[in-house]
Amino acid sequence: MAHFTVIGLGRFGVAASLELIHLGHTVTGVDCDPKIAEKYTEDFTEMVICDATDECALREMDLGNSEAVLIAIGEDMQASLLTTLALKNSGVNNIWVKASTKAHHTIVSKLGVSRIIHPEEEMGIRVAQSLNYPMVNNYLSIGHGLHVVEIPIQACLNEVTLNQLLGDISDNIEPLLVKRDQETFTQLSGDFVLQTNDILLLCGTRAELKYLAPRLV
Repeated sequence: MAHFTVIGLGRFGVAASLELIHLGHTVTGVDCDPKIAEKYTEDFTEMVICDATDECALREMDLGNSEAVLIAIGEDMQASLLTTLALKNSGVNNIWVKASTKAHHTIVSKLGVSRIIHPEEEMGIRVAQSLNYPMVNNYLSIGHGLHVVEIPIQACLNEVTLNQLLGDISDNIEPLLVKRDQETFTQLSGDFVLQTNDILLLCGTRAELKYLAPRLV
């Protein structure tokens, strides 16, 4: 379990915070609007009402306890940039920033933050991937042309082995793990037998994974 701080409690900031809490972490929410803070105070581990562009106010929050600080401020680019600078000056190293425009991205990239997020673009890509590959729950690019996909095993694949599923592309796709109820299997041989409702993680190129797609339904 880790602790995170999320600055800016619009829809994106709140959604990220609640998911982190759902995953077992603790979250400090920060917003300058008392009404927003009051609305979500029972959902967060801690709620702070302050102007995050104020470096002195940030220093009082002991942000060193946070695994990362997410700046989720929406359309106010100036506030986002000033908050980023205040965090950097306060010694915070792991800073994630939501960028709303290309100009915002360009400026933030010069400040040495850990990651810049474009929620609308990233969600658009995920939707397109899901439309292209509808039998996959999650689709993650890990670089070098490789992707990790999460596949729910349907009834048609019950009692099918990995060798039978992968067949002629078994040398090009790596089975990473199978989640079955509360168990997780990571040492997967070709004769591992799949069961309905298993969750299978595979790693491979986009072309090989798409070639596999018709066998999953």
